[in-house]
Amino acid sequence: MKRRIYYYDTDCGGVVYYANYLKFLEEARTKYMEERGLSLKGLMDKNIMFAIRRQEIEYKAPAVYGDILEIKTRVLEVTGFRIRFVYEIRNQKSTLLSTAVTDMVSVGKDFKLKELPKEVRKLFLDQLGSVKKSI
Repeated sequence: MKRRIYYYDTDCGGVVYYANYLKFLEEARTKYMEERGLSLKGLMDKNIMFAIRRQEIEYKAPAVYGDILEIKTRVLEVTGFRIRFVYEIRNQKSTLLSTAVTDMVSVGKDFKLKELPKEVRKLFLDQLGSVKKSI
């Protein structure tokens, strides 16, 4: 996913405010899922929602006003209740700005853990390719 950095993404020094990376990861993760035919709204209608269990971000260099970021997203692991995403964020010069890992769990509308539907789990497992698969 590509994303332009606007003035509202930055602090007074023109550097992206660190918490905004969470928004960028959410956008990239949502786009990743939608490109694979998963509608978050459709899943919510079926009582399947997602909550972030753990988030790690390593900041390596700053993104600044005017940058065009490329956020590469992939699935690293899938279990019955969890999907682990990994990301690389680079600027238009291909400088690595940040890496991140998100552990996302499946929950129902009551926010209790709910097993991922088999078709959703299969879709992510199929994306893993040669990466270790765990069910």
